[in-house]
Amino acid sequence: MDVGGCPLPEDRLYDLEQDVWWAPDPSGDGSARVGVLGTLAAFAGPIREVTFRPIEGRIARGRSVATIESTRFTGAVRLPVDALLLARNERLPDRPRLLNDAPYGDGWVVRVRPDRPDDPSKFLESAAAVASRLTEQVRTRRIRCWPQTPDLELFEIGIECSAVLTALNDELARQPPGVAVLLVTDDPTSPIEMVRWSDQTGYPVLAHRSEGNLHQFLVRKDPNPVPRRRRG
Repeated sequence: MDVGGCPLPEDRLYDLEQDVWWAPDPSGDGSARVGVLGTLAAFAGPIREVTFRPIEGRIARGRSVATIESTRFTGAVRLPVDALLLARNERLPDRPRLLNDAPYGDGWVVRVRPDRPDDPSKFLESAAAVASRLTEQVRTRRIRCWPQTPDLELFEIGIECSAVLTALNDELARQPPGVAVLLVTDDPTSPIEMVRWSDQTGYPVLAHRSEGNLHQFLVRKDPNPVPRRRRG
């Protein structure tokens, strides 16, 4: 399911108040994985740090199991039901961006077993049940979900497209491979020019979104770009 441009998987339950999801663990042993909503990760921007709380055993509903931090957000990950903590995602402290890049997959936070098997259905809601409220949240908080979380934003307003592309090329030259740049421009010819730019440089345009007279392009600096058209 897509909600305001953001994915909302239908194979799990949600707690919108805590911004977390709950999904049966693939092992089928009655445990479940808990993670943060993709909309929260998009709102936070690139996650810089994940810190697990030093707690073990049974944990009450609403208690924090971890803290996530970005340059503009700090918040707790709280359990949506009473549960026994079984495991932490040990990859997150070293790769906190998994919360951005794969919030509903490899970016899970903890694995738990509910104290009472019927609690998830009692306290949590389906994707269909939360969709309208999450859509409103996306609108009011101006959340933008992208295929890859932008590492930086480049605003080029009131400038012709040739100068915009020069600024983009200069910025990408300073960045390491893998970096995603969100370019924002009001040049009306930019949709056509960005296709040409991608063909000439080999760098992909991952997404294009228009809002009013503004165009937003998410581009990535690939390590081995293959141009599809000569420059000039």
